[in-house]
Amino acid sequence: MNKEIKKIAVLTSGGDAPGMNAAIRSVVRASAYHQLECVGVYRGFQGMIEGEFVDLDARSVKNTVNRGGTFLKSARSKDFMHKEGREKAYANLKKNNVDALVAIGGDGTFTGATIFGKEFNFPVVGIPGTIDNDINGTDFTIGYDTALNTVIEAIDKIRDTASSHDRLFLVEVMGRDAGDIALNSGIGAGAEEILIPEEDMGTDRLLESLKRSRKSGKTSSIIVVAEGDQIGKNIGQLADFIQTNLTEYEVKVTVLGHIQRGGSPSCYDRVLASRLGVGAVDALLDGKSHIMIGVQHKKVVQVPFEFAINGEKEIDKELIRVADIMSI
Repeated sequence: MNKEIKKIAVLTSGGDAPGMNAAIRSVVRASAYHQLECVGVYRGFQGMIEGEFVDLDARSVKNTVNRGGTFLKSARSKDFMHKEGREKAYANLKKNNVDALVAIGGDGTFTGATIFGKEFNFPVVGIPGTIDNDINGTDFTIGYDTALNTVIEAIDKIRDTASSHDRLFLVEVMGRDAGDIALNSGIGAGAEEILIPEEDMGTDRLLESLKRSRKSGKTSSIIVVAEGDQIGKNIGQLADFIQTNLTEYEVKVTVLGHIQRGGSPSCYDRVLASRLGVGAVDALLDGKSHIMIGVQHKKVVQVPFEFAINGEKEIDKELIRVADIMSI
């Protein structure tokens, strides 16, 4: 055990994700279990620069495990990108007698945490919290499972309308340059086609697929499109292209947007967040730093920040094959 760790700070940064509150709660209660003090930092790295700290104990995080978003709030800090800003943040941590930091977020959060930790030789551990599931070194990120369930529920409702009016719906989901949400929700919701940035389907193949679907008796279709897919400049342009070339379809567009980030976290995300929060405190007490706590093959693991940030997470090829077979 690292005897020098007596007080831990925890923050959330970047885009919010369901389960972040459960992760904060886990860090706070794991700290209390080990008789450590814990403080929360409002508004991520920007709050660290401005000294927005709040004392947290086991009771102050009650009734948070089921809440979406993050009660510590989140922000993207331009000031933290400059050394002067990071120096202010470090000074505030020392002023508040903080010995280590747990940062909950995505690759941008981990990039800032890596620079800060090395610059001031300060213990930092990360917890992956992003609905995109695009962090290397962990099978799942906090918020991803909840987002999938939100998307599935929305597409199920859209299909009712598509079937009633013989329409083709393009449904855009989040994921930036990662197709995990689109691929898994597309399979789960029975989409006819799934467009992801990792696989360039091409417009010709898409049209041929839709023509085959029409000939086979399908009168309505759902196409799930990852926001980072490059088959068209945007989903509106893609809709116009399909409508022009397949006039028998009435094409509609739905962009699910930020509803995917909201809502009460699923049981899986609550459990995952709890496991990773405990793992983060354990790692700090073991003298570990500059690592992310993730999960691989159901086991909690420690992954260097550099690998989590710079490694390329590959899409599941077997799921792509399953999607192709299911769309027949």
